[in-house]
Amino acid sequence: MKLRSSVTAGLLVLTAACENRDGLPGRPSPDSQVARPDQVTSFSALYGANCAGCHGPGGRGGAAQPLSDPLFLAIADDDDAIRRVVKNGVPGTAMPAFARSAGGLLTDEQIDAIVGGIRSRWAAPEKFRGVDLPPHAAHETGDARRGAQVYAFYCASCHGAGGRGGEKASSIVDGSYLALVSNQSLRTTVIAGRPELGAPDFRGNFPGKAMSAADISDVVAWLAAQRQEFAGQPYPAARAVVGEQP
Repeated sequence: MKLRSSVTAGLLVLTAACENRDGLPGRPSPDSQVARPDQVTSFSALYGANCAGCHGPGGRGGAAQPLSDPLFLAIADDDDAIRRVVKNGVPGTAMPAFARSAGGLLTDEQIDAIVGGIRSRWAAPEKFRGVDLPPHAAHETGDARRGAQVYAFYCASCHGAGGRGGEKASSIVDGSYLALVSNQSLRTTVIAGRPELGAPDFRGNFPGKAMSAADISDVVAWLAAQRQEFAGQPYPAARAVVGEQP
């Protein structure tokens, strides 16, 4: 009788264990399962893994434009345009393509999560009601000759004569820098500034006189004209150090 009771008790325990297999020793619980990379749709996880290295933790800026800047999001108000940049990157610059269709690792759903998360967390369009914002993209090419005058008026006090750097800010005609940024990136920086670096936006370069859309296009054209034909080659002073002739 005692043996039969023991066997019966053992079978009951085994049956209960089989019915609740997740509770077996060594078996991971459902909430501990690691999601496949292509199933991650959390904005925080996606942004941290793919964007923060350049655009900074929390979108506050790094090597690239801060994405949490409400002014930037106010001028870049076309979600499809932002999505295209995230998907396809910007050829010839440090912005890579993230979509699988363009050689990246992210699904369309993940890219939508990034674009939607940026907008929902950091956009504040109400701050710019009544402000005459310049267009994010240029409608026509600026005048580089006039851009030199615009630069001298709005920018030289910080970036120095000819853009070669001053006491307040560094050179913006450095060949390596200009080789890594697109004209659109230059335009975005002129309009939105770099608040995390103390660089003013288009309204703050000269007190009481905001830059016009034409001023912005012209100074970008002037900056673009400073690109070296063979970006990345050593400067003459550097060649002289190693005994080469300019």
